[in-house]
Amino acid sequence: MTPPLITAPALTRCCTPFKPMYERICRALATSERTLVVGHVNPDGDVIGSCLALASALRALGKEAVCYNESPVPMVYNFIPGAGEVVDQVVLPGDFDAVAVLDCSDIERVGMIARQIQKMPLVVNLDHHATNEGYGHLACVEDNACATAEIIYRLIKKWGLSFDLTMATGLYTAILTDTGSFRFANTSHTAFSICNEMVSCGVDPYHVAQHVYGDYSLGRIKLLNMALGSIELLEDGSLSFMTLTRHMMARTGTSLEDADGMINYAKQIEDVRMAAMIAEDPHQAGHYYISLRSDGSIDVSELATNFGGGGHVRAAGFNTDLPPALLKERILEWSRGQNMCRDIHQHLRLLNI
Repeated sequence: MTPPLITAPALTRCCTPFKPMYERICRALATSERTLVVGHVNPDGDVIGSCLALASALRALGKEAVCYNESPVPMVYNFIPGAGEVVDQVVLPGDFDAVAVLDCSDIERVGMIARQIQKMPLVVNLDHHATNEGYGHLACVEDNACATAEIIYRLIKKWGLSFDLTMATGLYTAILTDTGSFRFANTSHTAFSICNEMVSCGVDPYHVAQHVYGDYSLGRIKLLNMALGSIELLEDGSLSFMTLTRHMMARTGTSLEDADGMINYAKQIEDVRMAAMIAEDPHQAGHYYISLRSDGSIDVSELATNFGGGGHVRAAGFNTDLPPALLKERILEWSRGQNMCRDIHQHLRLLNI
């Protein structure tokens, strides 16, 4: 009989390698013969690196593992061993007896396959977002982890496996990117410790950095120019908006992948406490991906949760079909409750809403 899919807090937060949940997850995945490893749509470095590392570890245990993502693997992560084997189509249940869902605060973040996953006999939820809903039959959410990769690292250590180049490169890249090259607040002693160990396992930091940050296409530079020109700053300088439209991407021959990290320009403006990037889906007019960043004084995960999204205090996001003008108004109304704005109506006029 298939156990019920837990959708609320039967999870362990801030667990350590010695907590029972790690034992249960290690045992459950090690006894499953074929596992589907899934991450959120529009994957970042943490998703790709962590999924590939976990899949490689399961294969080292003599099990079958398949990595799936609804979206293509971003080109900057194609250098990670195994990236070319990530599939974008799968039929469930098929012959899978388990699904590991990584870096997803809620199950819908995996995309169209979410409902099929909920019918699986074993769903393991591995994540580091504080807004995680605790879905799955087994769930481990460490909201103090530097990245989901930290959780995968602990599972691999618990299994007693040696790190091959796929595991090491995946984990190193995941932590490097999710900490913003060790610049973000989630950078910890553990982040440095794991990355140092991965270097000792054969990872070349220069090689990784060259792929992740080394070269930009001319189209991306042109898109960045347009994105910078779109920045709107509130009068008191506490809140900034950046907007990317599908027409901008069409004109520059770019995609959402090329917009990765651009929100940091809006966030790093002096005196900005919170930044929001509104990026239109290039394949679906009127659908938007919203990225939020803060200096830590504002919990943007709370705002994202209000719109069905999630994330962390300093970084969060959500999807919406609201028109940008109305969306900006909603964000400004919320920010007023955070004591960010002196006069909401004045700021609405500044943004021509």
